[in-house]
Amino acid sequence: MNQSEFTRIFCQKPESFAWFLGAGASHNANLPTADDILTDLKRRHYNSEENQTYKTKDLQNSAVREIVESFMQSQGFPERWAADEYTTYFQKIFGDNRKRQRNYIAGILSEDRVRLSIGNRVLGALMVSGMCRVAFTTNFDPVVEKAVASVGGKQISAYHLEGAHNAVTAINNEEYPFYCKLHGDFQYDSIKNLEADLASQNAELSRCLSIAGSRMGFVVAGYSGRDESVMTVIQEILNNPNPFPHGLYWMKMKNSEPLDMVTQLMEEASSMGIDAEFVDIETFDTVMLRIWRNLDDRPDDLDKVVRKGRAQAVSIPMPSSTGSKPLVRFNALPITKVPNVCGKVHLKKKMEWDALSEIQKNSETTGIYTLGAEFQCWGSEQEIKEALGSNFLSTEKMNFDSDWRANSALHLKRFLEDGLATAFCRERPLLMRKRRSGVHLIVDNKTQDVGIFERLFNEVGKTTGFIPGLHLPAMGDFPAVDRIGFAESIHLSLAFADDRLWMVLKPDVWIFPTFARRHARGFLDNRKSNRQNDKLDAIFSAWIGVLSDDAGRNATVSLSPFDGDTGYMNPVFEFSTQTGFAMKRGAG
Repeated sequence: MNQSEFTRIFCQKPESFAWFLGAGASHNANLPTADDILTDLKRRHYNSEENQTYKTKDLQNSAVREIVESFMQSQGFPERWAADEYTTYFQKIFGDNRKRQRNYIAGILSEDRVRLSIGNRVLGALMVSGMCRVAFTTNFDPVVEKAVASVGGKQISAYHLEGAHNAVTAINNEEYPFYCKLHGDFQYDSIKNLEADLASQNAELSRCLSIAGSRMGFVVAGYSGRDESVMTVIQEILNNPNPFPHGLYWMKMKNSEPLDMVTQLMEEASSMGIDAEFVDIETFDTVMLRIWRNLDDRPDDLDKVVRKGRAQAVSIPMPSSTGSKPLVRFNALPITKVPNVCGKVHLKKKMEWDALSEIQKNSETTGIYTLGAEFQCWGSEQEIKEALGSNFLSTEKMNFDSDWRANSALHLKRFLEDGLATAFCRERPLLMRKRRSGVHLIVDNKTQDVGIFERLFNEVGKTTGFIPGLHLPAMGDFPAVDRIGFAESIHLSLAFADDRLWMVLKPDVWIFPTFARRHARGFLDNRKSNRQNDKLDAIFSAWIGVLSDDAGRNATVSLSPFDGDTGYMNPVFEFSTQTGFAMKRGAG
């Protein structure tokens, strides 16, 4: 499951979910992960035993790290990434000296080191606002407490091993927000780090986890699942009469593989009919910010604190360009007219992004769509009706603010980019391919009108063709490819600067099929090796000629995405062929 799907599920009823936090949820708060702590323990132990002075940064050198790892293993310590690595290091280095262990943890997890990240502030805001009512953690650190205090000006006391008997009463009485540290708090004596400690969980705290698992869905964030005792308790929740009634969602980094015991847990939960899904995320911060931005009822006062790093409008007077010449040419053309009307589609049943994506993948679909608070479109009403089928009711005119920055309405940015790119492809022999960062306009190798690409041909040679000697065997889901094609292309995106909308253009080379691009790196490096300064400037000018149909300098070009009369279903875009420039400060 991706972040978007999870966000939609969570934001429907956030208070229905309990959070389970591991060290990864505190990493961006300037606190170490379990692996960071292990690296520090190895460094300290090696330095004391071998009379060395290695610093933490020295272990980033693979040769130094190998020396330290080899020494530690020769002393009976486990290999890196071994299941018992964490507990064994604490056992061998600290033994039964609880005070020394606690002093070390207190130092490395000191509150003075905490620098709350956006993800921490979001979690604090969720707890303050009541949208997160229950949270558990295996961490010792004070990040959550500090987040609640910083965002909401309130205090939250964690239930932990000292006074665990009160925790069951609190969760049974629904005394929210409820926050529990399963392994203890480093400010107290009873923390769990050693193998004997982690062999079993405190019965009362385990019962709290079980009670929450029978009442709520769970979101697991920043936790690997290495603690067998904790995993056992989570596993036992599946034996309850109503386990995870709102689902079990386990966040993991994209392209990472979860531990076997975690995979087995999720598979068993899924087989029982529980909505159990791994959620691929980029970072804890990105997914938490995505959640916060998609909550309809977020309080304004908390929003200001959570997103204190938001970009704000500033007013910096532009210097006069009198008596000066341009220094730098920008790869951007000003948009002089941008649409602010479109069609609003009325549907029988609410459209989701997944369903819209399937419609857009249909090669016969010519309509341009986006989905925000409303389902917006451009195109022929008849074709839109055919694309949406029985779900279609009607369309009507709708006004919208084309400045997507006001409400972080990034879906409108893509809507405008798709509309402009479609307009170019209607009037020029170009193909369009959509990517998350914008749209690629590609020279159509089937075109008969090669004259429009003459200037581009003069700069780069053949604008389309096949890469000599490159072919690919069948690999996994990809079929064998006898010939790899290429075509000159330009990446198009829209951006605001100087309170104006600009069309940002970046010349590139497209590879057919797209999955073969990584195999064509040598060809691409060679083809683009001289595209700097004057050469790149000439290629950029040639592309402006293609897009403007050689309208000349400082001309205004109008175009629309569809044939026929213009209107709210067929908008008009206008742009100037005069690029932006950086100027010297004028003398006057």
